Amino acid sequence: MKSRTIQQYIWLVNTLRQHKRLTLEEINRLWIEDRVSDGTPLSRVSFYRYKDYVFSMFGIIIECDTDHGYKYFIANPEVLADGSMEHWMLSTLTVNGVLNDSAAVKERVVLEKVPAGEEFLQTIIQAIKLDRRLVMGYRKFGTEGYEKVVCPYALKLFHQRWYLLALNDEDQMRIYALDRMTRILLTDQTFEMPADFSAEAYFAEYYGVLTDHTPMAHVVVRAYGKTPNYLRTLPLHVSQREVCTTDTYTDFAFDIRPTFDFINTLFSHTSNIEVLEPASLRRTFRDILKDTLGRYAMQQHRCCKEDEEGRKEEAQ
Repeated sequence: MKSRTIQQYIWLVNTLRQHKRLTLEEINRLWIEDRVSDGTPLSRVSFYRYKDYVFSMFGIIIECDTDHGYKYFIANPEVLADGSMEHWMLSTLTVNGVLNDSAAVKERVVLEKVPAGEEFLQTIIQAIKLDRRLVMGYRKFGTEGYEKVVCPYALKLFHQRWYLLALNDEDQMRIYALDRMTRILLTDQTFEMPADFSAEAYFAEYYGVLTDHTPMAHVVVRAYGKTPNYLRTLPLHVSQREVCTTDTYTDFAFDIRPTFDFINTLFSHTSNIEVLEPASLRRTFRDILKDTLGRYAMQQHRCCKEDEEGRKEEAQ
């Protein structure tokens, strides 16, 4: 399938997302104005073919409201909810198409670096599709490498890194970062995937990829400055809700397992976040801050001592 044709499918989806409901004539007018196909009109036959391809690619259903002017709309917008694979695919292909059409400004577009490991994606996805075991070479930071046979359950993208959720040969669920993998080999051995397994449900109580035995907690944080706007536009978790808003701060509540990934993300907002509940998590934040301040104080003392010794040497 030509990339130009795929971008036409993407254009159709994004146009309906933006305008909500359009007649075929309105779609065709926008098609010509945007020069999607060098100004060539979109025929009814092509439109219906594109509509079918959009469903097969993304599971997006485009229907016609015959009771209100024969307007077309996306009948299942929930499939494009944040965090869904369909949303990620659509977003990625949209950006790819825009950049391909704007090669002249590539020197003015700065992208984030993605760590190594993407070369293993195709093999891992094939193993997931076929329920086949993988032989994985793996090396953690600062340790010797090893090999392990795993049953691949799911993939997750988090902070520009790909992670594999897999059942290892000790019958334990583990997370493996693709940029720590040294090799991947697809075997002929199959495994039985639990019929009721859901990757979304597995990660539902967590933020990020760490899924340890941290107990569930009702977390309330107070956000100051501009941080509430960041949390509103990019919620940290599906359970996030705004419970109190004033002129100086906003309180957000979460029902979550506060693992290191969640704590680390809250710390990234530095002085603009205060943990109110639970008391145990508030103490954790306080202790981390005390340790951090202690290191700064120690460094300050060391610098002052070195300066004093330097002055004494100059005086001699």
